[in-house]
Amino acid sequence: MILRTEGLVQGYGQKIILNSIDIEAKSGELVTVLGPNGCGKSTLIKTLCGVLKPKAGRIFIDDREVSEIDKKERSRLVSYVPQDFAKGDYTTVYDAVLIGRRPYIDWTYSKQDIEICADAIMKMKVEPYIDRFVNELSGGQLQRVIIARSLAQDPQFYIFDEPTSSFDLRNQLDLMRIMKGIIKEKNACLLVALHDINLALRYSDRVIVMKDGVIYKEGTPEEVITPKTISEVYGVDAEIVTTPKGRFIHAFDNDADEMLDRY
Repeated sequence: MILRTEGLVQGYGQKIILNSIDIEAKSGELVTVLGPNGCGKSTLIKTLCGVLKPKAGRIFIDDREVSEIDKKERSRLVSYVPQDFAKGDYTTVYDAVLIGRRPYIDWTYSKQDIEICADAIMKMKVEPYIDRFVNELSGGQLQRVIIARSLAQDPQFYIFDEPTSSFDLRNQLDLMRIMKGIIKEKNACLLVALHDINLALRYSDRVIVMKDGVIYKEGTPEEVITPKTISEVYGVDAEIVTTPKGRFIHAFDNDADEMLDRY
């Protein structure tokens, strides 16, 4: 399946945030959206998920316009993990994950629903606090629960906005490895907005770089994540370091010498 946009325009009031965005995300791919703060990453994610209605342009899943797909079917196709979420009151971790099965039920949860929920709980390693209330969890623990709920939803397209923001380094790597395995196993797609360029370089099949509300460049990580891109998009000098463990970004603080000269 393919999630794609044609001429997507989005903004708040009179301010245009996204201008004529054309992208594609295909089954079996992990697609990362990169770009500096304020470039439109989160606005793009919210628009793709239906949180925001486009000002102009269209969004398709295969040849069907998303606006014409009913809400329940759309929930079976697309799962959204936001950057920020309310903890809520007195909902257990287990119930919070089980909510992900709501698009599939009529009257009550089936044995298959329970099994899928259990698998999501195990994959995201939230079983140690399964009976706790979500408002008692740390930010990282809650992030795992929200992602587990998304896995229980079992969509074709996982759309995540900064899912590693509350994670330490080990858990960031753990999440990206888990999601990479899931999309390959299920032939699903993960479209994820990230700040960490090294995570994008390591795990992405394709990368979309945004700048000032437009697509600056897209392609494979090797094609897109280059010193030139980093310089022109982020205003930072960097080099690509190749090691036996992979390729990594080494960025330089251009202002460091100036700061030392001042003080």
